[in-house]
Amino acid sequence: MDAREVSLLALNDCQRQGGWSDAILKKRLAAAGLDSRDGALATQLCFGVLQNRLLLDFYLSHFSNLPLKRMEGRVVEALRLGAYQMLFLDKIPHSAAVNSSVELTRRYCKNPRAAGMANGILRSLERNLDDLPAVPKTDPVSYFSVLYSHPEWLVGEFMAVLGSGETAQLLAANNGRAPITALANTTRTTVEELAAALEGEGVTVRPHPWLADCLILSKTGNLERLAAFQKGLFYIQDPASKLAALALDPRPDMRVLDCCAAPGGKSFAAAIQMEGRGEVVSCDLHPHKKKLIQAGAARLGLENITPNTADGKAFRPEWEGTFDRVLVDAPCSGLGVIRKKPDIRYKDRPPLLGLPRVQRAILDNAARYVKPGGVLVYSTCTLLDRENQEVVLGFLADHPAFRAEGFPLPEHVGDARTGMLTLWPHRQGADGFFISKLRREG
Repeated sequence: MDAREVSLLALNDCQRQGGWSDAILKKRLAAAGLDSRDGALATQLCFGVLQNRLLLDFYLSHFSNLPLKRMEGRVVEALRLGAYQMLFLDKIPHSAAVNSSVELTRRYCKNPRAAGMANGILRSLERNLDDLPAVPKTDPVSYFSVLYSHPEWLVGEFMAVLGSGETAQLLAANNGRAPITALANTTRTTVEELAAALEGEGVTVRPHPWLADCLILSKTGNLERLAAFQKGLFYIQDPASKLAALALDPRPDMRVLDCCAAPGGKSFAAAIQMEGRGEVVSCDLHPHKKKLIQAGAARLGLENITPNTADGKAFRPEWEGTFDRVLVDAPCSGLGVIRKKPDIRYKDRPPLLGLPRVQRAILDNAARYVKPGGVLVYSTCTLLDRENQEVVLGFLADHPAFRAEGFPLPEHVGDARTGMLTLWPHRQGADGFFISKLRREG
């Protein structure tokens, strides 16, 4: 099995099973046993098709007499793979892109005529690469939707906040690749010692431009095989998530609650900021995710983390008023992490409209656990106001004991003096993220 075949099967799984591309691809790569080079190509192909799906379909439809929606799913994915390689990758010969997609169609599709049809469509595309049809500019929303492969409703949401020019920058950033960022476990090492250890293992390392104790990594291979990883010298976390932990401001000997913790990154950050002293109660609804947190804490040697299975909406009387710091990283639409999960953009819109009600229920419940004088932080990895500012403002209106409190930020990141901050991929180079710090009156 080669990279293109793995990509085809992963893309088909995404369409049929509804799972997330990163998890599906990881499973397919493990089953195929590809080496690092082919694994990287499979990842590039799978993510590239998802990032550009609407644009690829626009071009393919122009050269096909049969509507794509009437074709077998694997035929469409094979066509998208071939088109993506010809349109976006310089080092792959067009003939190889076409031939491999035709062969995949022949191998995996039921219709015996599908391979010939795929060959005809892709050959027509190849002949016209220098004279492709223009994406219609009838209106900015539909134009950006096709050009950057984001659904129209989402483009419209972003344009209402950012305007046309900056929306284009955001959509382009969403189709880029997020850097791998490693946070030093300063209970075991320093960022300088970590950099030296990683470079000794052949990893390319550079300091993060605005976040302390953070390194940007490349040429890592399998991260989990690195000695520095196995020794618990670092953990992977986006800088935006780290800022949520900094806003929480946990200190040694405090008692901290992380309500929606899996896979544990913010709990790890809090425990490290506390120098391993005090307690971080790290909760998730699902028992198997509790095991993930437990394993991560053990690798990092963070004995002050107590994993727990708990429903963030269900009140625990024994916790009432007992925590110095409470973090609610609420379940959300995830539309700030499109760079890492490109298929999130294609979520159905109606189910997302109910999320603010869930988020508010968790926030209301978590507020009961905060000591007088303590801090409650609400965060999400989405960019939609109705899941962010509107949730917090509604909470504050109903909870007069809490007030928004500003928090310091690294230079050039933004302004959080109002107690609320939104991070944008095209501005800060981090995940799209919302953070709000709320103080309970003493």
